[in-house]
Amino acid sequence: MKNTRAQGSDFEDIACDYLRSKGYEIIGRNVTILRKELDIVALDGDTVVFVEVKGRKSLDYGLPAEAIDERKRMKIIRAATAYLEQARMWGRPARFDVIGILADAEGHMAIDHITDAFSITS
Repeated sequence: MKNTRAQGSDFEDIACDYLRSKGYEIIGRNVTILRKELDIVALDGDTVVFVEVKGRKSLDYGLPAEAIDERKRMKIIRAATAYLEQARMWGRPARFDVIGILADAEGHMAIDHITDAFSITS
């Protein structure tokens, strides 16, 4: 059985493959800034997209995306703001997406991509 970090990495691999199939360019993975990790940083055209990935093996604890509460969103927003400054991308359009992946023991998988899932003002 894989540890939580390895499972998270598997879910991020799945999310990256999914995003690439939709035409996104992955420009960063597991970017640590301000002691917060940004799962995926991608480009969707000119828009910088910060993607939080949540995976679950069952619905026992709810849908994957439900794990991103207000506190988690604020951490992601602070880290993304610092990333944009550090990467000299300030002023470019940016958004926050969530990819929830539900994968059961039989290998069935469902991907839920929530575009513009939250914003700096949410």
